[in-house]
Amino acid sequence: MSLKEILPGKLGFGTAPLGNMFRAIPDDEARATVEAAWDQRIRLYDTAPFYGAGLAEERLGEVLSTRPRDSYVLSTKVGRVILDEHETETPDFGEKGGLFEHGNPNKILHEWTAEATERSIEGSLKRLGTDRLDIVWVHDIAQDFHGDAWVQKFEEARTGAFRVLSRLRDEGVIKAWGLGVNKTEPIEMTLALDEPQPDGFLLAGRYTLLDHEHALQRLLPMAQQQNVDMVVGGPYSSGVLAGGAHFEYQEAPAEIIEKVTRLKGLAAEHGISIKAAALQFSLAHPAAAAVIPGATRPSRIAEDTAALNEKIPAAFWTGLRAAGLVSPAAPLPNNA
Repeated sequence: MSLKEILPGKLGFGTAPLGNMFRAIPDDEARATVEAAWDQRIRLYDTAPFYGAGLAEERLGEVLSTRPRDSYVLSTKVGRVILDEHETETPDFGEKGGLFEHGNPNKILHEWTAEATERSIEGSLKRLGTDRLDIVWVHDIAQDFHGDAWVQKFEEARTGAFRVLSRLRDEGVIKAWGLGVNKTEPIEMTLALDEPQPDGFLLAGRYTLLDHEHALQRLLPMAQQQNVDMVVGGPYSSGVLAGGAHFEYQEAPAEIIEKVTRLKGLAAEHGISIKAAALQFSLAHPAAAAVIPGATRPSRIAEDTAALNEKIPAAFWTGLRAAGLVSPAAPLPNNA
């Protein structure tokens, strides 16, 4: 079954911010944001144990566990097991150091073996207050967390998590599995394997208005050839495309700020929002099944819904192409 057959719509809700990413979010604000997503008829929810050492899953589960389970699609990730004991040292998250410093204090075991995969799923089910998951992503087996050791982590996942999730899918326990990463190379390696094949992938930050050329070169043609769909994570490039100061989870550099300024200027000329341009660009690729922006304030959810439905004139897209702000190979809405 393809992701497009499983997913309930083009717009989902990414819950990384609910794990206290960048800042400590009050519980009532987090709860109100999830409630707002539900009220806006969003029925795709993505989370992970890594987000605040279980905090995002707990907050999401608090709301969704009161809703009919068949009325929404839920995805989480494996690769991190949340332990009961508390962390006493600063954890090493590679390039993402300090990302969830305001999350739960629990220690995190980073492991992609078969046994750890099953433990991770058990922990997620408990925190989410549910009896089943729809989609499970293999999380962060890539360079940004592991440097040169990422291939070793990939191999651990290939012989562990991949096989467990493939079995669970074949048994009907889950509907689909794939990789959830911030880099294209692990997905390319997976698609080249003769053994367990994913149903799709969650690619965060690599198919946005600011960063898409690399994905277009190799990954997305491979995915299309194999009929493997993409969920686009991080469509606002860590927030810089939505008024924030971060790009790639760090303070945005000058060249990115300059490009965002040009994009916003062109959007203003055509009377559209940059959020609308960002979401609709990410969804224009034939492999894109859904987009899952994150949020920590209820008002942001309404903005995302409006952005998805905003009418963007074809002249904007042709202007974007003419200004060299997107790759010549990138599919655009309205066949611009």
